[in-house]
Formats: sequence, structure tokens, C-alpha cells
Amino acid sequence: MAARDDPPNTARPADDRTWSAVRDQAADCRACPLWEPATQTVFGEGPVPAQVMLVGEQPGDREDDEGRPFVGPAGRVLDRALADLGLERSELYLTNAVKHFKFEQRGKRRIHQPPGAAEVKACHPWLESELALVRPELVVLLGASAAKSLLGSGFRVTQQHGVAVPSPHARLVTATIHPSAVLRARGDRDTAYAGMVADLRSSLELLA
Repeated sequence: MAARDDPPNTARPADDRTWSAVRDQAADCRACPLWEPATQTVFGEGPVPAQVMLVGEQPGDREDDEGRPFVGPAGRVLDRALADLGLERSELYLTNAVKHFKFEQRGKRRIHQPPGAAEVKACHPWLESELALVRPELVVLLGASAAKSLLGSGFRVTQQHGVAVPSPHARLVTATIHPSAVLRARGDRDTAYAGMVADLRSSLELLA
């Protein structure tokens, strides 16, 4: 899948900063309290521009340690899904709606806590900058937090997954469950995984 040369015709603020400059600025972000207990800002990675951009919720424990998105257990689920679709993660731009790990300390373990609306809002300018620089034709939102960050609080992944939703952020915007939801599926992980892969496949087919 090749990166596109031209941006889609979307209403998006102009941004003449380079991707590396925005990443470096995000490293010093203090817009919400999450920066203080976190190890580091976890910015997105991938080709710039890119045809496809995947947006998750926030970094987890491994991501916070390594400074890269989707390198923990959920990342391995995503890598498996991409392989099943015949894709390499290096072809896609991967990022999160929130750039710092939100957690609760329990003994030696750091337990993931979902970000609040204020934290998502505080991080939104970084995501907007990524969208302006990456210029994706397709944005796939992984999970409720990511979906609501771009599509509003009324969006429901369970009801609107795998279909294109009108948005100024890209020609095509879709949503599916977060890979971590596959790991949390109590009844049948295989079914949850198959549903996520089906949503990703139908999203990619929209590019044709």
C-alpha cells in the first residue's frame, strides 16, 4: 500500500510544522495531569503521509516504557490482524487519541484506567496535528475513546462499526473495537477477533 502524494479535499487547519517538530513539542506536553506519573509521551509512528491511519485509545504499560504505540499485548493482536489482512504495520500510521498512559498503581502493577473526556480534549490538538501531517485517506478508530475523540460522544462502536462515517478528518472514517477488547472477551475471543478483522477488511475495501 503506497502513501498518497496528494491530501484529500478535507476542511482541516493548515499546519506547516514538520512531523518531528510536532512530536518533539508533544514530548513536553503538560496540558493535563497525565504527564506527571507517565514515563513519557507516546507519539504516533509510521509513514508521513500515509494512506491509512489507525487511532487507538492511549498507550499501555509496555508502550509507556518503550515510547512506541501498540507494542504490548493489544499490539500483538493488532499485528496478527494486519498479517491476516496481508499488511505490514510499517505501511500504516499508528497513534492514540491520548498520548500518556493513565493508570492506577496496585502494588508493583500499573493498571490501565480509561481516559476521561477532559484528558481526551487536552490531547486533541496533537491528534489534529497528526491528521494534518499524515493526510490519511482512511482513518480507522479503534475503540470507544478513539471514536468519540473524532466523532463525538454520541457515536457507538457497537452499532456503527465497520461502516464509513462522514467526517472532515479524512475521506473515509470508520471504527471497530480496540484490540484490547479481544483480550478482554470472556465468552469467545475468536469471535471478537474475527469481528475486528472483518471491520478492518471492510474498511480497507472502501479504499478501492
